[in-house]
Amino acid sequence: MGGSDLTMRGRHGDAFSTYKRNVLRDYVNFNKDGASEHLLNGVGKDLGNPSWRRSLPHVLVAALSSLLFGYHLGVVNETLESISLDLGFNGNALAEGLVVSTCLGGAFVGSLFSGWIADGVGRRRAFQLCALPMIIGALMSAATNDLWGMLLGRLFVGTGMGLGPPVAALYVAEVSPTSVRGTFGSFTQIATCLGLMGSLFIGIPAKEVANWWRVCFVVSVIPAVALALLMQFCAESPHWLFKRGRAAEAETEFEKFLGGVYVKSAMAELSKADRGDEVDTVKLSELLYGRYFRMIFIGSVLFALQQLSGINAVFYFSSSVFKSAGIPSDIANICVGISNLSGSVIAMILMDKLGRKVLLLGSFIGMAVSLGIQVAAASSFVSGSVSSYMSAAGMLLVVLAFSLGAGPVPGLLLSEIFPSRIRAKGMAFCMAVHWVINFFVGLLFLQLLEQLGPKVLYTIFATFCLIGAAFVKRNVVETKGKSLQEIEIALLPQE
Repeated sequence: MGGSDLTMRGRHGDAFSTYKRNVLRDYVNFNKDGASEHLLNGVGKDLGNPSWRRSLPHVLVAALSSLLFGYHLGVVNETLESISLDLGFNGNALAEGLVVSTCLGGAFVGSLFSGWIADGVGRRRAFQLCALPMIIGALMSAATNDLWGMLLGRLFVGTGMGLGPPVAALYVAEVSPTSVRGTFGSFTQIATCLGLMGSLFIGIPAKEVANWWRVCFVVSVIPAVALALLMQFCAESPHWLFKRGRAAEAETEFEKFLGGVYVKSAMAELSKADRGDEVDTVKLSELLYGRYFRMIFIGSVLFALQQLSGINAVFYFSSSVFKSAGIPSDIANICVGISNLSGSVIAMILMDKLGRKVLLLGSFIGMAVSLGIQVAAASSFVSGSVSSYMSAAGMLLVVLAFSLGAGPVPGLLLSEIFPSRIRAKGMAFCMAVHWVINFFVGLLFLQLLEQLGPKVLYTIFATFCLIGAAFVKRNVVETKGKSLQEIEIALLPQE
């Protein structure tokens, strides 16, 4: 059995190598005919850029996973009080904390395995597997009559939340034409903002209407079912198909979202960068040292600095800051949501014009300045009412600066700089780092605030933002206008 398997593999490898040689030969001839002068998904003087309209529907369906991610992050904000009263744990701070944080624990597990799932079953099936625990978990949370049912439901939802974002970043990067990859990459951040805002709006009646919190969980089933069903009609990532040795299918998928005239150049580009016969599993040790280490290091540090900038602490603490300024919590949530969405839309417009590195630098510096306003607001030389308004303004500016770069760029950038062979697993590793730091910031923030005070804590966050700017300046490469294959060839040391 083993011998025949090896024979089959050998034949497959020979056939695939022959296919790649033919593709490259065709591409050389294609260039000689003057049809194209550049690689990059067919970007050339005569051909121009592929139309973004073909890939847009596929990207929008993928963005549903980010919408769900944002929704489930915010769904307990307005409803937690009602849930705790109905399920009998009102006043139990530990139980309330678990309802919020169990989701984060599930997300850590989901993100840890996302790379292996995305590489094992493909990007489309990974999205469907991400939707399944979200559907089951949301229905469990809606139907439960005790705390344990709620925690189990939140754990299920969390695994789907952890699986979705890294797969979405991968998929969007792999199906987007080079000229709009940054713009399309920003859609996931915008979808997250819309999900978060949607959960806050839907949760508003929870304090007045009995069992409304159950409706809030059931509502999330609709986009989850839509994701699972619509993904059946979306294209699979040609990069994944090519890596699995399914080159003919990769050609078909390229035609779906690029158009037939660009297929030869896109396939030649894949053949150039990806040996295509590396379907063997990537070991964890390969990510931690050797030729891939620098990329994993950059990705992990970027996600760590994103969380150490204190953005989630700012979100958690926003209601009390606005309350001290005399602004009701529902208006405060709307202000934060609008600030977040506005920054994300501006980032979408600028991503392919200014580039990833400029937005990241500006974002970290902007956050440091905004946190400086928070520090000034907490100082004794500022009067009470002025301090409250300065603090509220500083908070909105932190959110705006974050959504301009530090929010949307890391996920997009990593899906661009990781080589095809480790792209899914590298994203999984870095997202797992993100969730660990996120968990500890959420866990320790209020205690640190009590012990250190806002001045010291916001100064620490501002310092991390400045470290982030210095790290980006030194380590991050600009990927604007380059194909995934060009980036891979430029960054990866040759063996």
